[in-house]
Amino acid sequence: MRVRPETSADVPVVHEVVEAAFGGAQVPRLLDALRTSVAWLGLSFVAEQDGEILGHVSYTRAWVDAPDRVVEVLVLSPLSVRPDHQRHGVGTTLVHDSLALLQGRDEPLVFLEGDPGYYRRLGWHPASDWGFTAPSVRIPEAAFQAVRLPSYDEAVTGALVYPDVFWRHDCVGLRP
Repeated sequence: MRVRPETSADVPVVHEVVEAAFGGAQVPRLLDALRTSVAWLGLSFVAEQDGEILGHVSYTRAWVDAPDRVVEVLVLSPLSVRPDHQRHGVGTTLVHDSLALLQGRDEPLVFLEGDPGYYRRLGWHPASDWGFTAPSVRIPEAAFQAVRLPSYDEAVTGALVYPDVFWRHDCVGLRP
């Protein structure tokens, strides 16, 4: 299996993978909207084996409202693995290999909302421990996580601000 940047030819298959992984159309619609928004940086990767796309991950633009300035950061969303390949290391490989590809970027951090039982073993850390607040009270504190990139500056703390596309698609935090 190899992780590589997504190409335009991959987009239809990625849409199918995301829909299958999340069991519906809401997250694929979010991804489609992200692609045409200010959040899109083209940081989208696929896991491929024998010519088949098994998984996908994207990193998009967000901001931290720090005390002295606004700092551009990244958000991992979504991470998707075909259901018939889940629990076989595809997601782990996608996260590790794609983060390695981000090491030379200017953004100091990557944030996500996700299962702490899964992401903590991949090196993610509770973002609140580093002085960050989630963009919504509907994000459980344990699910609001981050990893530091080489340009991390300990003086940067504050609230994570999502681009409007996450809000327009109601893809922030948990709903009852």
